[in-house]
Amino acid sequence: MTTLLSLHSQPDVPLEADTISPDAITGLSELGIEHLQVLHGNIKARVGDFFKVTGKGVSDICLEGDLSKVKMIGASMSVGSITVEGNVGMHVGIGMSGGQILVKGDASDWVGPEMTGGRIIVKGNAGHMVGSAFRGQAVGITGGEIFIHGDAKNEIGNSMRRGLIVIGGDAGDFTGVNMRAGTIIVMGKMGIRTGAGMIRGTVACFEDAPMLPSFEYSCKYQPLFLRLYLIRLQKNGFENKIEDRHLNGKYRRFSGDGIELNRGEILLYLR
Repeated sequence: MTTLLSLHSQPDVPLEADTISPDAITGLSELGIEHLQVLHGNIKARVGDFFKVTGKGVSDICLEGDLSKVKMIGASMSVGSITVEGNVGMHVGIGMSGGQILVKGDASDWVGPEMTGGRIIVKGNAGHMVGSAFRGQAVGITGGEIFIHGDAKNEIGNSMRRGLIVIGGDAGDFTGVNMRAGTIIVMGKMGIRTGAGMIRGTVACFEDAPMLPSFEYSCKYQPLFLRLYLIRLQKNGFENKIEDRHLNGKYRRFSGDGIELNRGEILLYLR
């Protein structure tokens, strides 16, 4: 059984819908879900003002319509699933600790901020700051998985401490900036200043990339942990992106950032 929310009125300004989450709606009637509060700009509104609700509240939610202006879907969710049949706005999955969010279109900025667990899958492209810390915070995501099948923009994994971020397409600038730990895998191209301020963790890329002078070339090798990741990702929707050469080939390892602890690494596939 699934709770269906169909957008019937497009918001004029961004709609903060942090109450659209399995944790918030489970056990509620259709009327109860419709009366959950949302913020339309700085005005209090109800879910029912924008969505038609079908079915009582259960842990599996399906959202229909163009949700590009709807923010904070899946906020603080710990169980269940959310499927978005289209695009979604900023801060999807903010603070989530469990469950799964599937976006079948594109996602805006700040996918999965403050994430500690669970999985977010975006079939299209994503904006800036995927899995990143908010401005002024020292630590980004501390767990969970974010899979972007298309491209993503700048500052992927800013200050992330644990977790896995996978980009099936190209990445923007500053991938892994201020990274504390965790793993980022980019299957397309990366922009400039990858790993700036990096302390620990791994950024791996299937393409060559410009390196900061504070990163030092270490060696060529076959990272076993990366092979295991890629085998798992082949079974999770990335089979068309990962070839045998990526599994069995060698990678150039660069250590850095030298202005920090110099314990992070950037792995570039050696063609």
